[in-house]
Amino acid sequence: MEIRVVDDPAGAAGRWLARRLRDAVRRRGSATIAVSGGSSAPPMFASLLREDVPWDRVTVWQVDERVAPDGHPERNSLQLVDLPARVRPMPVAAGDLVAAARRYGATLPDRFDVVHLGLGDDGHTASWPPGDPVVDSSRPCEVVGEFNGFRRMTLTPPVVNAARARLMLAYGSAKAPMIARWLLRDAELPVARVRRSDTWTFLDRAAAELLPDSG
Repeated sequence: MEIRVVDDPAGAAGRWLARRLRDAVRRRGSATIAVSGGSSAPPMFASLLREDVPWDRVTVWQVDERVAPDGHPERNSLQLVDLPARVRPMPVAAGDLVAAARRYGATLPDRFDVVHLGLGDDGHTASWPPGDPVVDSSRPCEVVGEFNGFRRMTLTPPVVNAARARLMLAYGSAKAPMIARWLLRDAELPVARVRRSDTWTFLDRAAAELLPDSG
């Protein structure tokens, strides 16, 4: 795992992501990314939009989404409206969510170039609630029960861990306890299911304040 503690983690993550997308296009002719929602994502997207990215060769999927009607203010997909790429939103307005998750999973690339993740104050990432069996699923996309007020659709650990790279972005002192527990290999946390190799973690100093070498 590569850990980078910087003053502007969202900006640094956006620049890193732009380089990865350009490299994927150069190597394979196209780039694929799955992105999470949450409060840390919009500043990273803003940084990414300032970079040179071959958007016509980029396809964006979602890592997770709240089950809510199209246009609902809590939908993660609203964060993606300014990305000039092909966007594949999760079909969370479908009548049969389990079937919709199965169909979405069938559209995924064999291997994402990058999967972007955030970290919740309870140690969740994607929409893997603490104690939920979704972390043991072998299917690519699942529906989980109500979590923080909403049912969720989410990609599962096998998809996240098969990606060529993972990008974790977290900032603020509220994240510091979970960052420390994750990096100290606390197996009780859902985020512990994220593969460490080829994972780049961008933190500000507040999020890293409990790490042994943060000072």
